[in-house]
Amino acid sequence: MADSSGIGGGTAGATGGTGTVHEEYSFACMKCGHGWEQTYDIQHHLPPDGTPFVTYWTEGHRVPSPLTNPTCVNCDGHLLRIMRSGRVALAERAMHT
Repeated sequence: MADSSGIGGGTAGATGGTGTVHEEYSFACMKCGHGWEQTYDIQHHLPPDGTPFVTYWTEGHRVPSPLTNPTCVNCDGHLLRIMRSGRVALAERAMHT
């Protein structure tokens, strides 16, 4: 299936139809150092022609897959580390203690 990955914290989508998976990712930009977390609703589709595909949504807007060409929300850089959810929040807490 296009754009699918086991990196996030969600579960597999529905088989043989459509289903929505909720996934969260942490991002860290290797260019500017900015870190953030983002939640995605990933919709799995199986149209009548049998070619499965997925679409990514966040805050009600369709967005490109964060795994194919990630972009820093701070500097528009494309060299990002993608991690499981909670990693950025954990690092921020460690910095403030």
